[in-house]
Amino acid sequence: MDARTPVVTHGNGTRSRLSMLLAELHPDVLPAPTDDLTGGAVSEMPGAMEEGWSGFFHRAHRLLPGDGLLLLATRQRRDDDAGLTDPLGSLIACARTAGFRYLQHIIVAHAHPAGDQLVAAPPADASPGVTHSDLIVLSAIHHA
Repeated sequence: MDARTPVVTHGNGTRSRLSMLLAELHPDVLPAPTDDLTGGAVSEMPGAMEEGWSGFFHRAHRLLPGDGLLLLATRQRRDDDAGLTDPLGSLIACARTAGFRYLQHIIVAHAHPAGDQLVAAPPADASPGVTHSDLIVLSAIHHA
């Protein structure tokens, strides 16, 4: 939580400062799926709200000034029993509840070019079959 940095922007020829917070939610720290998941389908993260995501987003919101950015990196997790578990919907819902505006979703492909195609090159700690990460861009909203 201590990865804040001031960012200098140049909008309309005017120099200004922007605060940004970068956070990564590694799949191993996400709550384990529960038994009520449908057989092997992409699912949300049951229990996420109760497991502390809401608190994380509220703390991040207090750290950032209005229009400060939260960049959130994460990726899916593949479990033998539950299949693919995708936390994005729950993460974005928690962020909105805490006072963030969803701005952008950037997909980071874990691949390298080989001729005229891309060849998967996932990180060493990635679950089998996971070939991309997600970067969510959120803006803090503060009401006057």
